[in-house]
Amino acid sequence: MADIFTNEFWAQYGPLLLTETWKTLIMLGVSTLFAYVIGLPLGVLLVLTNDHGIRPHKTFNSVLGWIINVGRSLPFMILMVSIVDFTKFIVGTFVGVRGAIVPLVVSAAPFIARMVESSLAEVDGGVVEAAQSMGASPFQIVRKVYLPEAIPSLVLGASISIITILAYVAIAGAVGAGGLGDLALRYGYQRKVKSVNLVTIILLIVLVQIVQSVFSRLSTSIDKRLSHEKGKKKLNLFSHSSKQEV
Repeated sequence: MADIFTNEFWAQYGPLLLTETWKTLIMLGVSTLFAYVIGLPLGVLLVLTNDHGIRPHKTFNSVLGWIINVGRSLPFMILMVSIVDFTKFIVGTFVGVRGAIVPLVVSAAPFIARMVESSLAEVDGGVVEAAQSMGASPFQIVRKVYLPEAIPSLVLGASISIITILAYVAIAGAVGAGGLGDLALRYGYQRKVKSVNLVTIILLIVLVQIVQSVFSRLSTSIDKRLSHEKGKKKLNLFSHSSKQEV
């Protein structure tokens, strides 16, 4: 495995590693974007319609929760094979990068919905009740209370979601989608080029560490900023009350 430090190795496999890493990033980015487009509203609906939500609806919440649980319980490989026809109908193919996007989105959206539900459930109920008492509509409460208050938790949840989707991307690559998973299978396993397998593992670990580090710092930064803004609001409110008393 020492040959990964040689010029010959990188001259032979460097362009291939670069290409497959780029494919992995494309699948990760596009599928994460569309999975959040679907999963974020689903998570919001789960919170709004539960027993303690601002629009409780037991039947709707139960049905939606059951559908999401079914989506989460299916192993990605089985789901990918099961919706081949649907994938081909949507994007025209079930192989390659395009063919991987649909099953990645279908598999990740339910996971993201639960992550969003968990984040929004942490929002202080008193803040929500205060917004309701002022006549705010459900949409306004979601936009101005739930989402802003839950941003730090949502950001941390996003890092977990992205890392999970990255694992799905690696699996998709092993069954014809391309990317680092495909590279590890073809060269690391079938052709016994252990050096390529080692580099793909290192690249995946680096990607995970970058995502975890960036989103953790971002969440901490946002949390500190929100705490500072809340403190200023409380101070202004206290000062205003003091002036009125005088």
